[in-house]
Amino acid sequence: EVQLVESGGGLVQVGGSLRLSCVASGFTLPYYTVGWFRQAPGKEREGVASISTKDSSTYYTRSVKGRFTIFEDKAKNTIDLQMNNLKPDDTAVYYCGGLEGPADVEFVTERRAVDYWGKGTLVNVSS
Repeated sequence: EVQLVESGGGLVQVGGSLRLSCVASGFTLPYYTVGWFRQAPGKEREGVASISTKDSSTYYTRSVKGRFTIFEDKAKNTIDLQMNNLKPDDTAVYYCGGLEGPADVEFVTERRAVDYWGKGTLVNVSS
């Protein structure tokens, strides 16, 4: 059974940084694709960034490009999202989502094309 567990959310001031972690377990194939998604109050869930563990290819949605970095921390066995220069519009519940095998990371991000979801972690950026 695939499980995705997020951690690292919290309250941060504008311009600050946070690092989110996603522990992914239960995948049966040697490679998988994981994305970070977010949902602000009253808005639809949107894709933030995705990574394929096969070749470490990444994709970022335009609003976070240059500020967020998604990467696989092999020492911790997590997929992390380093978020810098945070803005009030980044306030949301952040979810980790995944699917078996390598995938088009742009498609995964923009179409929220994952099969499994974590329960989310709240990020609150205060001004």
